[in-house]
Amino acid sequence: MLDREACIVLNMISGVGYVKYTALCDEFGSPAGVFRRSARELMHVPGIGETLAVKIAEFDWEGELARELELADKAGVRVITLFDEAYPAVLRNLYDPPLCLYVRGRLPEFPEYAVAVVGSRRMSDYGARMTRQITAEAVAAGYTVVSGLAYGVDTVAHGMTVEQGGCTVAVLGGGLMRIHPQENVPLARRIVETGGAVISEFPMNFPVSRTSFPRRNRIVAGLARLTIVTEAGIGSGALITARLALDNGRDVFAVPGHADNPQAQGCHQLIKEGAAGLIENFSDVLNAIGVGFGYLPGLAPGGEANEDAVPYDSSSVGDLPPEAREIWKLLDGRELSLDLLAEETGRETGALLSTLMMLEMKLLVEHGSDMVYRRIPRRP
Repeated sequence: MLDREACIVLNMISGVGYVKYTALCDEFGSPAGVFRRSARELMHVPGIGETLAVKIAEFDWEGELARELELADKAGVRVITLFDEAYPAVLRNLYDPPLCLYVRGRLPEFPEYAVAVVGSRRMSDYGARMTRQITAEAVAAGYTVVSGLAYGVDTVAHGMTVEQGGCTVAVLGGGLMRIHPQENVPLARRIVETGGAVISEFPMNFPVSRTSFPRRNRIVAGLARLTIVTEAGIGSGALITARLALDNGRDVFAVPGHADNPQAQGCHQLIKEGAAGLIENFSDVLNAIGVGFGYLPGLAPGGEANEDAVPYDSSSVGDLPPEAREIWKLLDGRELSLDLLAEETGRETGALLSTLMMLEMKLLVEHGSDMVYRRIPRRP
């Protein structure tokens, strides 16, 4: 038995998490060494106990491992363990990193520009609108979007990313053969088809449960450089994700809502406590983190205009795609809100935001917190 195989097997045994895995490896030298020990030897390891020791010693690891790997292979799933180079480095730094990741699709190389977009399962129209807007802007800025494939905000974030041609990673609270909710099976398929990934730390047939979702949340927060809560009530699991992100030194942001909307109270709490920065769009996020602008054309760290940037000229405008040139012409001598632009172009908000972000990145257009867009004057 190889250590990576032993890692997969230990991950399949209920009750063995990273802490107990570490205790066992410290005692017996390696994961494979655990399966060469009797129940009596195992039970003396701190935190293991008699029940779990017997379960490990009597586990049919050869048969169960073969069945698990066959299931994964037939489903087109890779199993990545702590022993594999493909294991995301950002997760190794967690207090309780997953022993394994089951991956269907292309898992991006982390760390890269990645943002977790999370929130309530039951969201308002406002929450859905803000989730679409911020996700579209994040995709246009080159960020991978991470979320949990649940109802509500998660579904909107994944769906908008796919629609905008971006990369998204869905982290499940159950095995990859137990996608929940079932209504999101087609979305999961689209995520993979468009270059993203659906992942889980749980064995292929592991059912979702109340305890599996909080464990899923730590991976969502761990993979992302930033976490944005677009709408959440006081009891929302999105607040768990936000707290976990903070615990791991990540930046957290929240979108304010109506004062009398219970679904916004979780966001308001994060903001009032100083745990999250208040944002109205993704540009606010980039301004807040500063270095996020470092890779954008013509912008220096901190979001200030780069004095070395080349001002736009007729050729740069002429190279724009038709939909961007249309907006550029509409803004000739005018300042237009997002709603007015949508009305005059007849385009969906998500697609419109993507085009506007591209124009902003080219230093052709800017907007303020009022979401009113205008041309950036050409420097002499």
